[in-house]
Amino acid sequence: MKTAYFDGKEFRDEDFRLSFTTGEYEECTFVGCTFAGSDLRDVVFSECNFERCDLSNAQLQNTSLRDIEFSTCKLLGLRFDKCNPFLLTITFTDCQLDFSSFYGLKLKQTKFKSCRMHEVEFVEVDLTASTFDGCDLFHAVFDGACLEKVDFSTAENFSIDPESNQIKKAKFSLSNVTGLLDKYDISVR
Repeated sequence: MKTAYFDGKEFRDEDFRLSFTTGEYEECTFVGCTFAGSDLRDVVFSECNFERCDLSNAQLQNTSLRDIEFSTCKLLGLRFDKCNPFLLTITFTDCQLDFSSFYGLKLKQTKFKSCRMHEVEFVEVDLTASTFDGCDLFHAVFDGACLEKVDFSTAENFSIDPESNQIKKAKFSLSNVTGLLDKYDISVR
């Protein structure tokens, strides 16, 4: 069976909630598209950009995300941990990622900029040298994660247990370092 292939195509303001063609999308741009609840299983996205799209609760089993940029997207409840981990590379700018999971993924040098990430799961994730620039990590779960050299200096509302995560050479600011002390139920003024 032949797989559909799209190269350099722009998709604008399309609603893919009912159907999306499984195949390979290379250097494609999706602007203002709706994928909420869509079945994106086994789709390969390579060097694609998603701008102002809604992918909330889309099915990502074995979906390939290779060098993907999400900008101003709604990505609620996504199970990125179900994606194909081979060459997984993603960047997020001004996105809403609440209730999403990155469980067990290798996300070295991933950039999260100005994202809302409430209750996101970062359990057993390798985030070495990643950046959380201006991100709101309210109730995000970090457990067994490699956070070495991660830049949290402009992040807010996080709570990270230094005893259950690797945080060597991670960067914090004076204003947010208290997020490392939450487990001790102490107050710093």
